[in-house]
Amino acid sequence: MRTVILDGTLDWRDIARVADGATLELSPAARKRVERASQIVSAIVERGVRAYGVNTGVGALSDTVVDRASQSRLSRNIIRSHACGVGPALAAPSVRAIMAAQTNNFAHGYSGVRIDIVDHLATLLAMDCLPMMPSKGSAGYLTHNAHTALVLIGEGRAQVGGQEVTGAQALAAAGLSPLVLQAKEGLSLVNGTACATGLACVALKQAEHLLDWADASAALTLEALRCQITAIQDEVLALRPSAGIAFVGGRLRAVLYGSGLIAKASGIRTQDALSLRAIPHAHGAARDVFAETCRVVNQELASVTDNPAVSGTPDAPVVSSQAHAVAPALAMAMDSLAIAMAQIAAMSERRIDRLVNPLVSGLPPFLATDPGANSGFMIAQYTAAALSAENRRLAAPASLDGGLTSGLQEDFLAHPTASANKLLSLIDNARQIFAIELCGAAQAQDFLADEDRAVGTNALYTQVRGITKSYEDDRPLGPELERVCVAMSTQHPAFADSSSTPDVWGEV
Repeated sequence: MRTVILDGTLDWRDIARVADGATLELSPAARKRVERASQIVSAIVERGVRAYGVNTGVGALSDTVVDRASQSRLSRNIIRSHACGVGPALAAPSVRAIMAAQTNNFAHGYSGVRIDIVDHLATLLAMDCLPMMPSKGSAGYLTHNAHTALVLIGEGRAQVGGQEVTGAQALAAAGLSPLVLQAKEGLSLVNGTACATGLACVALKQAEHLLDWADASAALTLEALRCQITAIQDEVLALRPSAGIAFVGGRLRAVLYGSGLIAKASGIRTQDALSLRAIPHAHGAARDVFAETCRVVNQELASVTDNPAVSGTPDAPVVSSQAHAVAPALAMAMDSLAIAMAQIAAMSERRIDRLVNPLVSGLPPFLATDPGANSGFMIAQYTAAALSAENRRLAAPASLDGGLTSGLQEDFLAHPTASANKLLSLIDNARQIFAIELCGAAQAQDFLADEDRAVGTNALYTQVRGITKSYEDDRPLGPELERVCVAMSTQHPAFADSSSTPDVWGEV
């Protein structure tokens, strides 16, 4: 089994690996940081230093002092009171990502939890005993994390081997005993941005994969509609400097290299519609936004996001009450990537419309084998349009939602968890739109000459036809569109190695 070693800090790819099943292990240096911070919290308790969430209430109760005898009960009660999430449970990869991000935050050495808590989290991940985490309820992070913490104390619900069990049963299955929380541990377990950050890492992996499929579906459509390749020549695209534009342009030229269909269509139009000639610009912009989002998520993982943070030494402890658990940068990044993914999916829907519209396609109406008696892909385009419309709603920025909580103590909310959750939903819709385009482009290719297809696009066509055959109105189309969508989530486009193909389109 793969193991991710946590030494300094994890990056988003590390979290994604744990989400996919890798185990997580702390290096000796990371364990030492956790233990030192725990010693500092013990010193704070011994000295009676006033510290938020250690010996005071939380939120609007931050000025209410809690005596030493009640501090363990405070930790337990924070968990119980905050575990009020609702809605369907998150999928296992999302739960694993959140737990990994939380462990990463503790390993910075500023939270003050005992090493036992970190070891419990790592063991639950290794044994795949996962807390059941309701998907709704966190304006920032609290409720999702609390449902993980419930399992650590032997309460709540969990899944073991696909079966729902009690938290106590999950611990027993992992060979663990329920934890008795000490001072600050309850607050640390619900605190920080691990929830949104973990979800963001899952979204980044899915988005990166889907960006490749976006290029693939676009390339198959470009050839099927016999587009003008001059618009994506290297020297032309270089007039608009962008790493993303350059990458997508190079990929499209490589995949379409040697296409007889493209060569025969040279000069038949002055220029193509924008949903075709602007593919490098839109897909490239999405890649540029993706790169910046990766930077922000890695920055979040490198940050201490617990409040308060403890530092100094056991002899001279320092408690810093701050706002590091708020994640406006993460929320804005998730919102930005959602807009980027929604835009390229909307562009895909426009290309689907061009494939089915006989006024502009040069293909049989609606890609039907017997137009009139058959409707072909007419209603598949409706489905893509509906999903694109839903994505426009999902792309509305959650980071601007605002809201007030905890008796005006928390009078600014960034909503990073909501931003990440809706991005994941949007990516699901976008994947289905691109699946429809792939199927439509393959159907269009069925009406064209096989021998004129490029090697790169032929590989993509063959990949699609390995999942679904040509459509003749002889069966419901919906299940096949969904099957292609599911395959896209696990398979890489067949052009995966074609980026090394010589770029000779500048000579055309």
